[in-house]
Amino acid sequence: MGLIRREIHKAEVNRLADRLRAIAHPARLALLRRIAQSSNCICTDLSAELGLAQATVSQHLRVLRDAGIIRGTIERNAVCYSIDQKFMRAFRKDFLKLASVLEKNPCGGRC
Repeated sequence: MGLIRREIHKAEVNRLADRLRAIAHPARLALLRRIAQSSNCICTDLSAELGLAQATVSQHLRVLRDAGIIRGTIERNAVCYSIDQKFMRAFRKDFLKLASVLEKNPCGGRC
């Protein structure tokens, strides 16, 4: 893949692209759905439920955590993950803003 010329794009476009890139993987989407639906989201449990190796789950969790999508809190000897609601509000706002622009297709689908 070629280099991304981030400097030619607005900061909000780069931010949304980074967030979408972090989410845009089937395993990460499955992890996010599972985390959102459970009150007990520990890596080993997620690994068993999704049928993925623990190292794979850990790697995907790291990508999501580094992007600010999830948070981890230490409980005893494990990390319990949750969705960062501040992130979700900002992501929803940015995504809906993009969607409203995309829906205003001036060519009306004729192009």
